[in-house]
Amino acid sequence: MIKLFVGLGNPGAEYEATRHNAGFWWLDAVARELKVNLVLEKNYWGLAARTQVQGQTVWLLAPQTFMNLSGKSVGALAKFFKIQPDEILVAHDELDIEPGQAKLKKGGGHAGHNGLRDIHAQLGSADYWRLRIGIGHPGEKSEVVHWVLKKPSPEQRQGIEDSIIRSVKALAQLMSGDMEKAMVQIHTSKPPRPKPPKPLTLQIPPSAEA
Repeated sequence: MIKLFVGLGNPGAEYEATRHNAGFWWLDAVARELKVNLVLEKNYWGLAARTQVQGQTVWLLAPQTFMNLSGKSVGALAKFFKIQPDEILVAHDELDIEPGQAKLKKGGGHAGHNGLRDIHAQLGSADYWRLRIGIGHPGEKSEVVHWVLKKPSPEQRQGIEDSIIRSVKALAQLMSGDMEKAMVQIHTSKPPRPKPPKPLTLQIPPSAEA
């Protein structure tokens, strides 16, 4: 059962549309779905909202500490309200997944993602859920920093938005703890459009009179 939904990103207008802020985009979609407004909570160093869903308190949190210190915000709220790691879901950008896809998993390493690295350290555990929102990889490791801090192409942004819309439809399952059903919803993407058939080349036999 997820009690705390976290979206990772960097605050400020210059980062708003960059790939690294995919987690923020996802949390905004969740806030719209739950009809809540995120407001600054200085005690938790982030924009936060609290609501009740079927008698259960649910928190939304967008850390405003910049990505590398995300754990400062997540740890503060989780510890104060005694929310356990396995009751937390962190949505973040994922280089190893293509735009248009998202993957739900529990635990594991941070794979070099500095936001996850700090959350690991502050929670003292890696046993929280992650929603990995695909942003694709630039192909060269040396280009990663530039890639995540750059705006995606319109086509890539649409793919990311599609995966966000699909994953938000799994909110009910995430909040009830039915993670298997949530995975089915999140991992199921539209099949690629079939390529149009090649036009037939008609072989016209020579005229019998020729």
